[in-house]
Amino acid sequence: MISRAAVMLMSAAAEKLGLAAADPDTAPERDLDEARRLITALAGLVTASVEYLGPHAGPLRDGLQTLQRAFRESSAYPDAPGQGPGEKYTGPVY
Repeated sequence: MISRAAVMLMSAAAEKLGLAAADPDTAPERDLDEARRLITALAGLVTASVEYLGPHAGPLRDGLQTLQRAFRESSAYPDAPGQGPGEKYTGPVY
């Protein structure tokens, strides 16, 4: 159930970053404020439940970091390292 919730958050965050569109910058679904919230929720879930995720922990962490980097690249004014979405749970993502 935890993995399923994480994948749902991951998919929703990718959609809000516009990653499903041909041009993420003009995607009608793009909403960086909502993406920040989803990524932070995902980071909290993955961090809090890492001991229960078993072999799924690594891929979920990798997906989370990919979303965090995509958020940084999408932002007109990127957050300082350690201040991005979910980074208070995961540490800085560069």
